[in-house]
Amino acid sequence: MTATHISLADQRTMFIRWDDGHESRLSLNVVRDACPCAGCKGETLLMHSYDPVPSPDVPGKFDLLKAEPVGYYALQLTWGDGHSTGIYTWQTLRSLCSCPVCSGGISS
Repeated sequence: MTATHISLADQRTMFIRWDDGHESRLSLNVVRDACPCAGCKGETLLMHSYDPVPSPDVPGKFDLLKAEPVGYYALQLTWGDGHSTGIYTWQTLRSLCSCPVCSGGISS
């Protein structure tokens, strides 16, 4: 699955149209909280797990400034607080869609 169109629906919502015709509207708060980087999610290294260091919400944390493609498989997002190390795969972004079809409430 691949995104064919990405835009901001408003200041708090990302709109994604997928190559299968599905359309997702994702809350930027949900997208930011799902950041997959090691600093946000922790990491496992040599069979040792390291939890992320808790960080307070700061101004701009949920403000999306830039989205850049990473190859043909992901987006790297830059947030208003300067955070930009998360690489969101198409699969990760699609999994954040909470519409009735994606959440299993309606068959497609």
